[in-house]
Amino acid sequence: MNQRPRITGLPECAVAVTALVAACGDPDARGVIEPPPDTTTTAVPSGFKACTGGMAGDFSCSGIDLMSRLTRAEMGNTEGNASDLWGWTDPETGIEWALVGHSQGTAFISLQDPARPVYAGILPLTEGAHPSLWRDIKVYGNHAFIVADGAGQHGMQVLDLTQLRSVSSPPATFSPTTTYHRIHSAHNIAINTETGFAYSVGGSGGEDTCGGGLHMIDIRTPSNPEFAGCFADESTGNRRTGYTHDAICIVYRGPDTDHRDREICFGSNETALSIADVTDKSNPAALASVSYPDIGYTHQGWLDEAHEYLYVNDEFDEFNLGKTRTLVWDVKDLDDPIVASEFEHNTAVSDHNLYVVGNLMYQSNYAAGLRILTISDRENPREIAFFDTEPGAADEPGFWGSWSNYPFFASGVIPVTSMGGGVLFVKSTN
Repeated sequence: MNQRPRITGLPECAVAVTALVAACGDPDARGVIEPPPDTTTTAVPSGFKACTGGMAGDFSCSGIDLMSRLTRAEMGNTEGNASDLWGWTDPETGIEWALVGHSQGTAFISLQDPARPVYAGILPLTEGAHPSLWRDIKVYGNHAFIVADGAGQHGMQVLDLTQLRSVSSPPATFSPTTTYHRIHSAHNIAINTETGFAYSVGGSGGEDTCGGGLHMIDIRTPSNPEFAGCFADESTGNRRTGYTHDAICIVYRGPDTDHRDREICFGSNETALSIADVTDKSNPAALASVSYPDIGYTHQGWLDEAHEYLYVNDEFDEFNLGKTRTLVWDVKDLDDPIVASEFEHNTAVSDHNLYVVGNLMYQSNYAAGLRILTISDRENPREIAFFDTEPGAADEPGFWGSWSNYPFFASGVIPVTSMGGGVLFVKSTN
């Protein structure tokens, strides 16, 4: 059974929940989550396990098979936890790669045979930085862009992913192609692959923290990132600095003709949803900032492909509501977004990262694992499949379990991280 991680070292000015997300100041001074033990090292061995009779090996499931998995130790994480992840498909070979963040760096895993994943190597954290619970990765132009929160002078690492083709004796240890140091620590990074701009958020330390809001970076030449500007809506965030916890930035092609073809960022800003026009990096403009009932902590969201609806998770509301909740925002009018509906899950766990592909939404909901919902009726999501990555974990709010997933591979293989268990590779049968 997975054990709940302990929260240690919390600043006195914060309650336990808000201390985890810098509501109390410098992320380097906030608490550290001690992850649960690596319980999967002695569980089901790597390899395919069909979901039959509601189980795939030791994992409860519905409509999702287990292809394989790697424990934390099997991907170079000898201490600490697994966290966020992203994916890259090699345009020359077609091989899909999972890029998995953990406390000691970023692991690169080949899925050429998803039933037998190969740990190719690690990009360690920046020299002089320190291990961190939070690591986030995005990809642009065959390069990975990596940030870490509460990690001291870490910066944004950039790695040319084409190096993965030439690893002959894995695991290799990689060095960054370059490191961008105008930020030190950052909670997350978003990339608009259409425009070639990255948006570091939740920054602390360095030349330009941008109040923890959008630190905009021109990455059109990936090996030479250049600062492009700041945006922070100071009406939002726990400290009213415009702190952004996560964001999605796109060229807007939705129904609001006033803003069509503009570069728009949707920020999850702790206390509100923030919408900004960042087309002109020297003069970005706030369009809207809106809160909602029973707010806990506006954490992360993702748009549908028509840019009409935004699906948002609130990481803390379950402590008060007693139910996992997904907020469905109608964003057809960018100046006046509204909560169109609230979907209540049949669980009570905290929700974390979610992504949308076509008519499906993929949620990593901590102790409840991966949840797949249909959004063919945009305002009325419905769960159609799940894979519980945390056998035996209690159905209650908390910050342990599945951190994130990557549902964008053409093969349909979905990497899913488990903080204590490493990374699992699953595939929907629906």
